[in-house]
Amino acid sequence: MKRKPQLLIAATSSGCGKTTFTLGLLRALRKRGLSVASFKCGPDYIDPKFHALASSPSLEELHLHTSINLDQYMMSSEHLREVYTRHSKAADAMIVEGVMGLFDGATRMQGSSASLAQTLDIPVVLLVNAASSAYSVGALIYGFAHWKPDVQIAGVIFNRVASESHYRFLVEAAEDAGVPSLGYIPRTQLLDVPSRHLGLSLSELERLDELPESIATLIEQHVEVNRLLELCLRPTPPQPIATSQESTQGNLRISVARDEAFNFIYQENILALERLGEISYFSPIRDRALPATDLVYLPGGYPEFYLEQLSANAAMREQIYNYVLGGGKVLAECGGMMYLCRTIIDEAGTSYPMCGVLDNEATMEEMKLSLGYRSVHTAGLTLRGHEFHYSKLKHTGSEDNIAQQHNARGIEVPTAMYRKGNVIAGYTHLYWAEQNILDLWSAQDNEEANA
Repeated sequence: MKRKPQLLIAATSSGCGKTTFTLGLLRALRKRGLSVASFKCGPDYIDPKFHALASSPSLEELHLHTSINLDQYMMSSEHLREVYTRHSKAADAMIVEGVMGLFDGATRMQGSSASLAQTLDIPVVLLVNAASSAYSVGALIYGFAHWKPDVQIAGVIFNRVASESHYRFLVEAAEDAGVPSLGYIPRTQLLDVPSRHLGLSLSELERLDELPESIATLIEQHVEVNRLLELCLRPTPPQPIATSQESTQGNLRISVARDEAFNFIYQENILALERLGEISYFSPIRDRALPATDLVYLPGGYPEFYLEQLSANAAMREQIYNYVLGGGKVLAECGGMMYLCRTIIDEAGTSYPMCGVLDNEATMEEMKLSLGYRSVHTAGLTLRGHEFHYSKLKHTGSEDNIAQQHNARGIEVPTAMYRKGNVIAGYTHLYWAEQNILDLWSAQDNEEANA
């Protein structure tokens, strides 16, 4: 059986430089002429954009290098393995960026980087922040290597290393911990990953392109890349059998909002929508007309950074309002839901008119983070998703809450899912790649008919 380099880049904690190292390694392998399939552990939307930038020869080819989310809370194990295998088929190597510390999960190890590595049966390359440390890191490495023996740690990379003499202490520590040291990234302020709000437009991505290039240069100088790839060789995953669902093709016209303000989109959700029909993309910022459509998907993003542009495009706001008035189906998540409200209020208290579909106001005043996995129960259906936002709804409108939601520990949370006509909206970013999202409407209609 053919073998390919496959690895999960993990760390002892958040802030150790996982994203920095991942971007550099992706760019270094691309410069070696390798095609790399990249993945992100968890529900993160921003890191996959950075992955695509690091893997693509040009900004025009970003769409060909999509990084895929792998999330054990939102995805079944069978679906997760199928997704990993399918996207790895044409790749020369596979790289997964982990989340938080190696063993940190929603509950104990559930959904952690370590658990994902176990599920995919791939080794871990552990990143250690070596700032202000020397031989003592050996105890840390030993603990990580032996805490869960069935998690394979292929080697360790040190970040923020002060000098070659500093690195020699670290090598000795790794040797005595029984874990190969594969190199280091020197301490420099040039490699800080920029604001999570950046990278949303092509112009911003063009400015960010220097970051993976700089990291790749340091990796080639200080990391044993060939040895890393050799230690991480694993058998190619068996190719999945195509399902009947994948072979069907619907005839719906589907419109997806995608621009700087709305771009928190799971690629597997898009593939699921493609099975239902033909997708057209539109920009609520720039486009004046909504495509002819049977379903509109308004994903999350950062509408709060583009309030003037969204509000100024009255033609699009009116188009969406009239589409909904005529009975059109809309699924709106987080920022997409905010766009459907009467207004969005910024941090300073300034109000910007939006679509007026929902009898609510969204506000960024007195921001407070709402974060966590969500299990959504509505009309006999259960969907999984993730909530992440700083805004809140200022007033409760006339829309009905049609769902009960729980966090990863099974505790009920007050997050609502609203329905008004054929609009279904809420703060939770849903993952529906294993389901037919149209069931959301049919289940609600059946429940109302049987009431």
